[in-house]
Amino acid sequence: MIALNTILDKTKGDRWIWLIIILLSMISILTVYSATGTIAYNKGITVEKYLLYKHVVFVVMGVVMIYVAHLLDYRYYAGISKILMLITIPLLIYTLFTGQINGAARWVQVPVIGLTFQTSDLAKLSLITFLARMLTKKQENIKDVKNSFLPIMGSVVIVFGLIAKANLSTGLMLFGVSILLLIVGRVSIKQISIVCVAGFFMMVILFLTTERAATWNSRIEAFMHPELQTSDKNFQANHSKIALATGGVFGKGPGNSTERNFLPHPYSDFIFAIIVEEYGTIGAMVVVLLYIVLLYRCVRIVTKAPKAFGALLAAGLSFSLTIQAFANMAVAVGLGPVTGVPLPLVSMGGTSLIFTSIAFGIILSVSKDVEEYGSKKIIIGEIPAMA
Repeated sequence: MIALNTILDKTKGDRWIWLIIILLSMISILTVYSATGTIAYNKGITVEKYLLYKHVVFVVMGVVMIYVAHLLDYRYYAGISKILMLITIPLLIYTLFTGQINGAARWVQVPVIGLTFQTSDLAKLSLITFLARMLTKKQENIKDVKNSFLPIMGSVVIVFGLIAKANLSTGLMLFGVSILLLIVGRVSIKQISIVCVAGFFMMVILFLTTERAATWNSRIEAFMHPELQTSDKNFQANHSKIALATGGVFGKGPGNSTERNFLPHPYSDFIFAIIVEEYGTIGAMVVVLLYIVLLYRCVRIVTKAPKAFGALLAAGLSFSLTIQAFANMAVAVGLGPVTGVPLPLVSMGGTSLIFTSIAFGIILSVSKDVEEYGSKKIIIGEIPAMA
């Protein structure tokens, strides 16, 4: 009890975000427990053992990483952002040539321990922290093409190109987050337009040259043409819609999903469909509301952050998390073509969950600074700025 009180005393930052983290983690464990039943059976082990080793351990590790990351002053990330970029770009290039899993160059294996991770997860943190640093550092001469615009534009386009070749959906989302950050960072519309044009031409080149273009075209065609609904191209989307339709208002109840036996990735890409099937429309609305509240609380942090770097960092990370969440849910309900994007803090995933947790921890670190800044203003008798 004393240890728990000590931890709570040292836990800082937005309490609503902490509550959202706890609730999403609980939803994750419950849904993954149900969604992995068939996989555990095929492996000849109990679902409890499979869940414990494959997910619960990473959920606990994720919460620990959030706690540790939120204690660290977010300003340190400005100092290491350049180093992260110098590590990330060669690692993305290395992944393209050696990281083949299921036909997509997304994963690399960590030596000795044998753990695999997606380099795009590291790239998200690296690019967002780097952009926040550059936009803060170059504010006074943000229109300088050589010293400001080219380094910023170059980092966005290079990372987008390296990620998009193997994971177009993640690349596009990160590109969109980067554009939002440029807007918040007061980069001129003309320069932002140039970045968008460069990204568009790079995407065209990828569609014309990469081997995965056939897969992208197939998914887009299946989404755009409902007459293909009986085709194997729409197998995942069709079974996701069945899960949604049979869930009703209140759902079938925890552990009663049937579509988990048909969906290829019910514990990750299509976990939202399992949530709707088992917990109904009400359960789906709760999950959507949690991400909306998360975005709202993050926007409050951005508007109140005393330092530009903190505001840009929180904005970039919160945009990344919420856009990814709504993209995953949109695919599950048939509002977008099938992608391999997980639901943040809910989908089963090892290192992906860890990187997501670090992002949450950094946001809470900025929030902690907002609280401390507000307290100092009150102590010296000033009126805090309105949100």
